[in-house]
Amino acid sequence: WKPPEENYANPRTCLFHVLFKAASFSFYIFSALFINNFVIIFVVTVLLAALDFWVVKNVSGRILVGLRWWNEINDLGESVWRFESLDQESLARMNKKDAWLFWWTLYLTAVLWVFLGIVSLIRFQADYCIIIGVCLTLSVANIIGFTKCRKDAKKQFQQFATQTIASRVSSTIQSAFSVV
Repeated sequence: WKPPEENYANPRTCLFHVLFKAASFSFYIFSALFINNFVIIFVVTVLLAALDFWVVKNVSGRILVGLRWWNEINDLGESVWRFESLDQESLARMNKKDAWLFWWTLYLTAVLWVFLGIVSLIRFQADYCIIIGVCLTLSVANIIGFTKCRKDAKKQFQQFATQTIASRVSSTIQSAFSVV
């Protein structure tokens, strides 16, 4: 007897999470074979990578791993990271297969862009490195944002647990002294 394997809880979200990544890579790779116009290749590839960035940051990150991040500039002109996450109980119930797909494709995307950048350098196509640089920047921004967001969610849970334990201990001590 074999235990049933967990299926994807959000197959459509998983599909779109992978689809935009595949679209930008596919267009970049195959356009070099069939299109002889750098501007078209640049615009379409970067547009597809930007759509991927947006979908990951605003849709699949929330649905697949329960995290969301953004960066804003405060009144002093400083960059401030903002993070949202589900509560720890909800995060623990997230589908493992969905989360696995999310994190692996997030990192794999950056690795593939680096590989394509190396190929462009070897082929002496420095202009194509501009496309790869933009796509890699978008990919790395999501990696940094979601990694910081995951760490922030863990830190918030630890703080909550510490405060809860401290308040329980404090109330126990107070009730013990009120009995005396």
